[in-house]
Amino acid sequence: METVIILVFVLGYLAITLEHSIKIDKLIPALVMMAICWALIALGIDSFPQWFDSAKHNLMDNFGLLGHEEKMHMMEETLLHHLGKTAEILVFLLGAMTIVEIIDYFDGFATIKSFIKTKKKSKILWIFAFLAFILSAIIDNLTATIVLISILQKIVKDRDVRIWYAGLIIIAANAGGAWSPIGDVTTTMLWIGKKVTTGHLIGYLFIPSLLCMLVPTFIASFLPAFKGDLEIVEDDNDKPKSKYSATMLYLGLAGIVSVPIFKTVTHLPPYVGMMLALGIVAIFAEIYSNSKFSISSPDSEESDAHAHHSPVHHSLSKIEMPSILFFLGILMAVAALESLGILFGFATTLQDTMPMLGTELHHGGVSDLVVLLLGVGSAVIDNVPLVAASLGMFSEPIDDELWHFIAYSAGTGGSMLIIGSAAGVVAMGMEKIDFFWYVKKISWLALIGFLVGSAAFMVTRTLF
Repeated sequence: METVIILVFVLGYLAITLEHSIKIDKLIPALVMMAICWALIALGIDSFPQWFDSAKHNLMDNFGLLGHEEKMHMMEETLLHHLGKTAEILVFLLGAMTIVEIIDYFDGFATIKSFIKTKKKSKILWIFAFLAFILSAIIDNLTATIVLISILQKIVKDRDVRIWYAGLIIIAANAGGAWSPIGDVTTTMLWIGKKVTTGHLIGYLFIPSLLCMLVPTFIASFLPAFKGDLEIVEDDNDKPKSKYSATMLYLGLAGIVSVPIFKTVTHLPPYVGMMLALGIVAIFAEIYSNSKFSISSPDSEESDAHAHHSPVHHSLSKIEMPSILFFLGILMAVAALESLGILFGFATTLQDTMPMLGTELHHGGVSDLVVLLLGVGSAVIDNVPLVAASLGMFSEPIDDELWHFIAYSAGTGGSMLIIGSAAGVVAMGMEKIDFFWYVKKISWLALIGFLVGSAAFMVTRTLF
């Protein structure tokens, strides 16, 4: 039965990886894979010799001796545990996405365009690289990429020039997302999963991530594509549509940044702080939009009018629910493999065979080479399941350097291919960037940045 479950997972994973070829949204195989894996576990519960206790992170020795009812109860408890952990991540992401959409409702991101005062191509490259690096650490790398490419489209007329900027924005956004607990879904997973803390994450990864952005940008600034001046597009319609745009931008960003502080002070899960931040931002949004609160029935005309005018209702309707459902499917499917002890066994095999091929981390038996391969792997296949699997595979304590290296590798390794990160995929869609153009022009820059940052991490980790 274990072999069948692994086969279902591999086929589902393959369908996710080939999303663009088979023209099926990746959330569909993720949800199907999750449901079938857990159904097979429930049907074959008596045939499994072991069970992985997620709360204690070790294998149960006496699982085979338990009766059928006890095993089913254990499975239900485990399923509930994983659903709770997954829901923490999903509710957190829902809150963050809604705040970003509220900022966009007030056209807050148009304020960023006012920072660009020069026409020199290389200077504009550096401005966008630093904006991507900083913004992605606050509003996540995917959203930062969407915002900056949208601004880029208003500034740069020539698409052939624009896709060069988009390529460097992808590298900078992924680098910026790696050192912040709210900058990338994978880093958020490690943070919520109590594998890293905010202070140590920034301490370990800020310099490697910064170098991962600086080195490719520095090299690119000497390339012919960034020589000379740009013909800037001037458009009166580019001014913010709302007088509250700047206020809502800074309020929304401050709300998201306050979440790690809230967690540090209260020790409550991050989603609680995100809901508080969302509530405060929503209050100001409702006041500024001058809309009336509707407490009547959902199908009344007044409620419909409120839904049309309310920035909160509008923002909730704009959230990308397919991503949320994809994360639900993939995280719960990985949880199925973890519960059977498959991931734990795979990690043990890795630790036994790989250390001889690379430098051993001095806290555990996990090779640096394993983590670097994880980074390369995240360029080919989705980094979310890779990190989800590593959470089940390794049992190192909180703030162990392994978790920080995984955060860096999974976050920045995806830049090496345009399909390797959410930021790359969205840029590909917005600018119709060709896969092979990216491989020839940008991938080598991303690889250099990744390796320089990895080397920097190996040096800086000895300081902690």
